[in-house]
Amino acid sequence: MNNEAMEFVVYLIHACANKWNKSPKQVYRKMKEAGCIDKYLVPNYDILHTQGSNYLVDDIKKYLATRGVMI
Repeated sequence: MNNEAMEFVVYLIHACANKWNKSPKQVYRKMKEAGCIDKYLVPNYDILHTQGSNYLVDDIKKYLATRGVMI
């Protein structure tokens, strides 16, 4: 993972944590458990980083839900 992708993932963890009233640590664990970071965010960084924060937070929530990870 390059620095830009890592910063993007950290930003999204915090954006999700703020919207979902969770700690960044809790959000990171849920994303990691579902493979969201390694199988979705990092491989699709080039496309996803052009999207707005609200869209991405909602998209991540859907991604987690389809994998049985509840927020």
